[in-house]
Amino acid sequence: MIQNYLTNTVERYASKWLVLAIDVVIVAFSFVLSYFIRFNLTFNFDVDKLFVQLPWVLFIALISFLMIGSYKGVVRHTGMRDVYNIFNAICLASIFTIFLVLANRKFQLADNFTIPLSIIIINSLISFVALVASRYVFKTLFHGFVNENGFNSAKNVVIYGAGNSGILTHGALTNHSKSNVKVVGYVDKDRKKIGKLINGVNVYGPEILTKDFISKKRISEVIFCIQNIDHKKLNQLVEGLVDFPVLVKIIPPVEDWINGELKASQIKTVQIEDLLNRKPIAITNSKISEEVKDKVIFVTGGAGSIGSEIVRQICRYNFRSLVIIDQAESALYDLQQELKQKGYHNFIPIVGDVRDKNRMNYIFQEHKPDLVFHAAAYKHVPLMEYNSYEAIKINIAGTKTIVDLAIQYNIDKFVLVSTDKAVNPTNVMGASKRIAEIYVSCKQQESKTKFITTRFGNVLGSNGSVIPLFRKQIEHGGPITLTHKDITRYFMTIPEASQLVLEAGAMGEGGEIFIFDMGESVKIYDLAKNMIKLSGLSYPEDIDIKVTGLRPGEKLYEELLANGENTLPTYHEKIKISKTRDLDYVDLRSKIDELCISNLFFSENTIQLMKSIVPEYISKNSKLCELDKDEKVSFDNSTLTTVKPN
Repeated sequence: MIQNYLTNTVERYASKWLVLAIDVVIVAFSFVLSYFIRFNLTFNFDVDKLFVQLPWVLFIALISFLMIGSYKGVVRHTGMRDVYNIFNAICLASIFTIFLVLANRKFQLADNFTIPLSIIIINSLISFVALVASRYVFKTLFHGFVNENGFNSAKNVVIYGAGNSGILTHGALTNHSKSNVKVVGYVDKDRKKIGKLINGVNVYGPEILTKDFISKKRISEVIFCIQNIDHKKLNQLVEGLVDFPVLVKIIPPVEDWINGELKASQIKTVQIEDLLNRKPIAITNSKISEEVKDKVIFVTGGAGSIGSEIVRQICRYNFRSLVIIDQAESALYDLQQELKQKGYHNFIPIVGDVRDKNRMNYIFQEHKPDLVFHAAAYKHVPLMEYNSYEAIKINIAGTKTIVDLAIQYNIDKFVLVSTDKAVNPTNVMGASKRIAEIYVSCKQQESKTKFITTRFGNVLGSNGSVIPLFRKQIEHGGPITLTHKDITRYFMTIPEASQLVLEAGAMGEGGEIFIFDMGESVKIYDLAKNMIKLSGLSYPEDIDIKVTGLRPGEKLYEELLANGENTLPTYHEKIKISKTRDLDYVDLRSKIDELCISNLFFSENTIQLMKSIVPEYISKNSKLCELDKDEKVSFDNSTLTTVKPN
């Protein structure tokens, strides 16, 4: 409170006009002092001429300060930019003064106004030094007073990287008006820089970052300022710090800086997403632009995690119309407002349910789409395990409705958003998505519409995903709940997942299942421990991890390929095409029709029907395991057989 009072008092009384007045007074003293220096600290000069020249010098200085705006900087946060402004103002004043002296010599504008060139130069140097020194003296006194009286809650930070980004980060931190930060050192592996000073701050080698050094210097944050750092290298550096009681932060890429300038508010805490052991996937978007050009595009589930990002990315291209369909009114409204704020208006938000065939038929008839991205689905494994009616109704029947309409209205391409849980499913949700994949494949055999499937792992930051859940548990003091210590998952970001869907729509010719090369899977137990440490807390002292056991239908390990599936390459090294085994599409289609009808009447045999459509579907950790007791499924590389137990 006292610090705020001091700050407000300084801002109130030390206005820019007061700063301007003080600057002019400093120039006056500098001009007088320059005469004393020029004449060996004596009065062997015409004092009368001095008093004639002084008003002109001050007037010129005043005009220069006003033109450059050097008086507008916040004095207690003086930085290099303020020094540059003072330098420019003094140079401008010197040029004006010399010009006026020369003009007076030729045209005799004023008597006794003949300032020696040496006086002008000495005055410029003294004025520059005095103006800069006055600001830094005030800055030092202000911060010294605040620190001495305990009003400052300054954080000691270390900047990792003594290059241009590190120096700019130092400036952003020290010049930020609301930032109480003290940079105690740079860390850099360049031996030529170690031991030197940058902005008055020592440069250390990486080996200095020890527990003793952090404790002695009371460091609370380490900020990584290395542009284009290798993902694995960042992972190693950060993991070397997570055991220390410090927050680890990182600056954004240069292209994300605001108007080319780094702001302190852009420096963010390193997130667990930054440490996943996989290089972010970049996809060339040239084909996407051609694919969506002048077309009417539908996105079902368009307000969900994946659907909304697909919408955001499509908005960058030249399409004819974009129809966003979702039954979640609030989420759709939020997306509508976001797009409008970004300047996008060529879209139509529609509240509708893909399970309502009449409603969907009306929308298709009215807008006549060329391209459909079907992202509408229920995806939560434990919830769907005992709510199979809803899973079948939206994931299967809803997909069936949109697929049938796509054929009816001669749509060019239909892209299904699927999941790795559809591979050798162990739960209702995964089985329902696999059946949706099968139905899409069935229709590919008998229509001109090109049906394409995309399949990927867990999406970071999506609704209900593990990382947001862990964050909430950490915010509430823990414990973090984990179903099994050995459980692993594949991860990708929402933009990556959405790019895959769009790229699939562009490159697909019909009948493909596209999958990502997602690198190595991540052990969730390690992920949870790193999240605790990145939050500045310790495990298990501050936040513990509680193992609760596998949930109904949950796997220890996810797969991207089913037994009997192989992959074919595409023009992008990270995108593969799954080569699926042959299926009896006529029989499967009739079974899917039967399943959808049975589900409408709440039949008890719907799960058995699902297992007959997807023989590899074997329940785990669920009451539905009872249905698998009569038979088990075995595989080889090319065939699927059902084996009766002895």
